[in-house]
Amino acid sequence: MLYRYCCKLNKKLKYFSLSRKKIVYYTSFDQRKRANAAFLIGAYAIIYLKKTPEEAYRTLLSGSNPPYLPFRDASFGNCTYNLTILDCLQGVNKALEHGFFDFKTFDVDEYEHYERVENGDFNWIIPGKFLAFSGPHPKSKLENGYPLHAPEAYFPYFKRHNVTSIIRLNKKMYEAKRFTDAGFEHYDLFFIDGSTPSDSIVQRFLNICENADGAIAVHCKAGLGRTGTLIACYIMKHYKFTHAEAIAWIRICRPGSIIGPQQHFLEEKQAMLWLEGDLIRSKQKQRGLDGNFNRVLCGLNDISISDSLNKTQHLDQYRENDSEDKDVEAQNEVTQGDKLNALKTRRQPCSATAGARRLQDMKLHTRSISHPFRLSTSGITEGSISPLKASRVMAVTSPAAERISRLSTSSGSYLKRFFSSSPFGSNAYSILQWLSAHLQPMKCLLFLAIRILKFTYSDLLFH
Repeated sequence: MLYRYCCKLNKKLKYFSLSRKKIVYYTSFDQRKRANAAFLIGAYAIIYLKKTPEEAYRTLLSGSNPPYLPFRDASFGNCTYNLTILDCLQGVNKALEHGFFDFKTFDVDEYEHYERVENGDFNWIIPGKFLAFSGPHPKSKLENGYPLHAPEAYFPYFKRHNVTSIIRLNKKMYEAKRFTDAGFEHYDLFFIDGSTPSDSIVQRFLNICENADGAIAVHCKAGLGRTGTLIACYIMKHYKFTHAEAIAWIRICRPGSIIGPQQHFLEEKQAMLWLEGDLIRSKQKQRGLDGNFNRVLCGLNDISISDSLNKTQHLDQYRENDSEDKDVEAQNEVTQGDKLNALKTRRQPCSATAGARRLQDMKLHTRSISHPFRLSTSGITEGSISPLKASRVMAVTSPAAERISRLSTSSGSYLKRFFSSSPFGSNAYSILQWLSAHLQPMKCLLFLAIRILKFTYSDLLFH
């Protein structure tokens, strides 16, 4: 209904804007119709007018009209949990932010077809992730005018839409082997109809869904109460919906879902599920930061080698084509080619798993290099230099190294001031000190030279 309403209103607005007319929206005083109308107007304002849920709802409260009916569950009896229009608008807004729906690509005919009981009675809650459906039966038949479907009836649709796992929450009414023989994963997590799941069932459900390769089809008997409750747990944990937003979104997709005490159960579990989700996201963020840092370190090695090879090739052509410039480089004692060759001889091979290791897992060790660090100069005799003393001797034998050393010393205050005011704090400066002490000396000098040039330039811009 929401999709068709938005399409119709957009069409009317486009026509009336050209003819300078206005649209007056009205409904009767029937409480159900008023609540439905308010939700449709508010949802349109969020999706197309980019209003916040609070802004849209504030407009709907203007005047002295009576309060709106809550969006209730499918149970009988009095409503014990008030899901307000604002909760529903916030659920739509959160689903829109996470890309749960896009009306530009939404297939309303398919949705309305498969929502019908005779065609399967299922709805996507999160497209590509969760499908809620009514439980299959041993064979397809009509029972008291109500169509029942065998597992095989779902196979074609499930395979077309990458459904790889089926989770059954009600008692066994068909053999799970019928799904597994067709290539699906099948899990049983039974708990009593209308009740709430135990903590172990919630954790098993979350683990299954977090490790599934494709989409998950979840069912109980009607696909409303138990099904909606566990899917809501996943949404609250991984997308940080409030309990009200999760209930609202699932009911918008599959009206009547999450029944009676299950609503209060989700309210009680919200804090725990949010905490679990925050821990997972913080670990993922940390792994991402560690991976980025290790990629930078490995990238430095890659840059040294690839650039060295490219520059060496260019320098070889340069020497062949222009002897004059070669003589000029000889007068400067240490050529660029010498420095690049020195970097290549001192480079340790980067293993395939180097990027995956965390910095704190690296063990400090003394490097043994089979080929000593050699510098070819016109005024200094060639000789072998101990790898452990290479950085110290470079300051004596290489004018270029002397310039780098002076630059790093004079810019130390700039580095300290920069890192103390940077988002990384003093930890970044400590990392550089660690690099200076334990990485290969020439690589560290190159790394420092690059960072000093960059940060000194930034410092000058800011001051």
